[in-house]
Amino acid sequence: MKSRFITYILFLFSVLSLFSCKTVKLADAEEKQRIGEYFEAAGMYRKIYTKTSPQKRDLRGYVAFRMAECYRLINSTARSTSGYMNALRYNYPDSILYLRLGQMYQKGGRYADAIKYYKEYLLNDPENTLALNGIKGSEQALVWRNNPTKYEVRRFEKFNSRRGEFSPMLAGDNYDQLYFASSRSRDKDAKTSAITGQNNNNFYHVKQNEQGVWLNPEELEDGVNTEFDEGTPSFSPDGNTMYYTYCAQDPEGSRTSEIYVSTRSSAKWGKGTRTSIVKDSVTALGHPAASPDGKYLYFVSDAVGGYGGKDLFRCRLVGSDFGPMENLGPEINTPGDEMFPYVRDSVTIYFASNGHPGMGGLDLFKATQDSVGHWTVENMGAPINSMGDDFGITFAGKNEWGFFSSNRNDARGYDHIYSFEYPTYTIFIEGIVFDVDEYPIEEATVRIVGRDGLNEKALVRKDGTYKVELERDISYVMMASAPGYLNQNFELKTDPEEANETYVVDFYLSPLSKPVVIENIFYAFDSATLRPESKEALDEMIKMLNDNPNVTIELGAHTDRKGTDEYNERLAQRRAQSVVDYLIAEGIATDRLEAKGYGESMPKVINKKMAEEYDFLNEGDVLTEEFVLALTPEQQEIADQINRRTEFKVLRTNYNLF
Repeated sequence: MKSRFITYILFLFSVLSLFSCKTVKLADAEEKQRIGEYFEAAGMYRKIYTKTSPQKRDLRGYVAFRMAECYRLINSTARSTSGYMNALRYNYPDSILYLRLGQMYQKGGRYADAIKYYKEYLLNDPENTLALNGIKGSEQALVWRNNPTKYEVRRFEKFNSRRGEFSPMLAGDNYDQLYFASSRSRDKDAKTSAITGQNNNNFYHVKQNEQGVWLNPEELEDGVNTEFDEGTPSFSPDGNTMYYTYCAQDPEGSRTSEIYVSTRSSAKWGKGTRTSIVKDSVTALGHPAASPDGKYLYFVSDAVGGYGGKDLFRCRLVGSDFGPMENLGPEINTPGDEMFPYVRDSVTIYFASNGHPGMGGLDLFKATQDSVGHWTVENMGAPINSMGDDFGITFAGKNEWGFFSSNRNDARGYDHIYSFEYPTYTIFIEGIVFDVDEYPIEEATVRIVGRDGLNEKALVRKDGTYKVELERDISYVMMASAPGYLNQNFELKTDPEEANETYVVDFYLSPLSKPVVIENIFYAFDSATLRPESKEALDEMIKMLNDNPNVTIELGAHTDRKGTDEYNERLAQRRAQSVVDYLIAEGIATDRLEAKGYGESMPKVINKKMAEEYDFLNEGDVLTEEFVLALTPEQQEIADQINRRTEFKVLRTNYNLF
């Protein structure tokens, strides 16, 4: 293919020598393209193409391809695609034409056509990374589009104009300021860029008011703005140094971008000066991004020795000096362009690329570095990415909201600013700490320890309530405690789903100073045999003893007034022993338990809760045989049932402590 292309070029120039009027115009267009004035070059190629006879197929194909290349570089996708198709129609011989058609159709969202041309290109270059990744991206794009992330993306009209704006950068301690570059201008005589066809870019600044509402953008009137192009700002951690891209225009030479630095004094930015990262004036540098710790400056360059296109580099910041350039390597950089880095923290960067598999044009990627320096690169998917160019992201610190720039849905290829925000999902655990009679305990605390590192001691409110925020998909251990009460533990695993959720966990603490009725302990009639429905209550007893490993307890069984005192005492003793035997069989140490049968000797004293539940009883009533016999038959049955109970009381709280 190379030899064929060289033969084609030689033939082309022999043809051009016959048309001297066209030779001058074509040479002028080629020179404009060489020095980077793509907008003007594209217009000149278009005129040449229109005036060239269709019979001059080689010349038409050559001009159409060069014109398409210029339109591609100024983001005029539709015109670029048309130019490449005309080049194909006139048999332009370089196979890179198929690669470019694949890229343009991918950027236009026509993924089936893009895959077709990528495959055509691979026939000549089977291992080409850009074509292979183009196919992967085109195949994956529909998956990303049909399964978007939960980021909410909106075009932020308050910042946008009828021109272009790009590379927003949040600033300020509260992220209440934003800088961006824009080609808008109130000056009708503003200089138009021969590169883009737009006005040269200047910096604009916008603030939030006290209510958090963004005000209207204002052009920086500081010395940093000039008649030439400025863009892609980044700030030192203290906010007093700005690094940015600067593109001067030299009518005699190519347009090389440079990184400039400006310092702020008395709330104004000073005139920018060129950094000393490189000594020559040929190597292009741009898109600076200072790391949050102030140790590194990340940037883009086409320096020799890279991986193709534009690569991401970094250098150390040493005061006002710059260390040597360090390429971020092939896990980040590709034969395509990697640009617009943003440093989130010491191991996380975001950048735009058209070399990794994407949806079209520049996509935004997240790169995370592991402990051995290996980078994992992840496409941010839709709706952050689109089939257009998506780049220049900025976050509000650790918050999942910010801004980025994109030319999606703009037929002119102009960039605009979009906001993004990941929905905030809150997970809470709340509840009440009660005593066993279901009255709130004011002096209780709830300690929560989680695998996410949470270790919080929450003091309950006067009404016994507590509330703590948790994270999703995390295991937690909780313990409620209060002076004069046994502890109670609870384990919780939050749901992995991204959704608002509130878990309710109430605690019921047993007192150390008085017996506690064990609810739902049932025995066979006139027997000490535990019925199966007692298992749940007994297992709760086991949990309570495991939650409080330093206590010993007495299990006391009580009967009603029916039967002789001796019989009831023996029955109660057997029943208490049945509970003790169950607990021992389930692993509770024998010397932590005592069984005591009280029979009918200790009738129940009515507490406040019981008095509220039974209107014929009053707090302080003692359910003696004499008291019960004075009740109605129905009330007697209730009183006898209250007297038939199994209780536990704490004997010691220093078991195995000494």
